[in-house]
Amino acid sequence: MTTGVDAEVTSTRVEIVRRSLFWTGVVLWLVFLVPPITTWSLRYEYVQAIQFTIFAYVAPVLMIAGAQWRALGLSAGLEIELGPDGVDAATPGRLVDRMALARLSRSFQRRSVLITGLFIALTIFWRTAPVVNALVRTPWLVVVEALSLVLLGGLAFTHLVESPPLMPGATRPYRICMSTAVMWAAWVVAFLDGMSNTSWYSAFDHVAGRGVSLAADQQLTAGAVWFITAAVFIPIIFWNLIHWLQSEEDPNAELVKLIREERTRGFFGSD
Repeated sequence: MTTGVDAEVTSTRVEIVRRSLFWTGVVLWLVFLVPPITTWSLRYEYVQAIQFTIFAYVAPVLMIAGAQWRALGLSAGLEIELGPDGVDAATPGRLVDRMALARLSRSFQRRSVLITGLFIALTIFWRTAPVVNALVRTPWLVVVEALSLVLLGGLAFTHLVESPPLMPGATRPYRICMSTAVMWAAWVVAFLDGMSNTSWYSAFDHVAGRGVSLAADQQLTAGAVWFITAAVFIPIIFWNLIHWLQSEEDPNAELVKLIREERTRGFFGSD
């Protein structure tokens, strides 16, 4: 009885933490979408860069880690398990449940790599000079930026972090590589901008002796992007690395592995 009570208390605490993560992500996304931060992002490059990192990395990972699929009506909240023949006896009908069952029954590594690559391309696109200049001169585009980044970013993070009942679609080594690739892509763009003698983003006005200087704005931008992306991805990388190195033997995991190997063909596997 005590064990059951302890398990219920632990489950409740986990749910509270997940709910807090989800709503923190939602609130951050909304706060950075409206004034005064949106107004500041039209004046300062570093504020615009922080806004970008919230839309692309922080808000999506918090929402996905929060795993509020049942509250959103996308999951029935039932435990998803494979039977001995590799098929769940009661196939769930809701979207996330179907996705969770599919990821348990076959490899999604090729799709994971593809989605991560698309996400990297999108993040680079929103940091290119013409696009950032357009954001400053056409403020309503920030809504398009925020929506596109949180949607594709959220989909990408479902392949990097656990979001019960949805498990990542790739093995831990792949998650480590994909997380590193996304982080490095952001770092490279920020480094190149920070080291440039002239601003990539001409839409920002830098007047000598007034406000933030050009050099300071660039350095703050690079520092903010590096710090925030590191805070998001380094825990994901090390979490997966530690569990990969531990190589704990889980019978359910072994069953899933055998089923995937039977159905997988080629280096990346079949989707």
